[in-house]
Amino acid sequence: MKSYDTLSEAIQDLQKRGYTYDFNLRPLCLICPSLKLELHPEDFEVDEIHRFEGMSSTDDNSVLYAISSKNGVKGTLVDAYGVYARNISESMRKKLI
Repeated sequence: MKSYDTLSEAIQDLQKRGYTYDFNLRPLCLICPSLKLELHPEDFEVDEIHRFEGMSSTDDNSVLYAISSKNGVKGTLVDAYGVYARNISESMRKKLI
């Protein structure tokens, strides 16, 4: 798996590789607002995970997921990790480990 120095560099490279949609995390699923699509844990796979630590603050910690759905939609999910991570269902947590 490729290593990136910055979150923006990683997102740009993933977009070039076909991960063109943006996903948002909800407690029970991922949503893609532009497609009005909900993906539950059984509907997608995590292809890659990239973690980034903030230089000056733990508030800047983030994780980038490259996601592929079973119906062929590919995109990215950016979220905080550590103490600032959101509350999500156990099935979502297991999928995003």
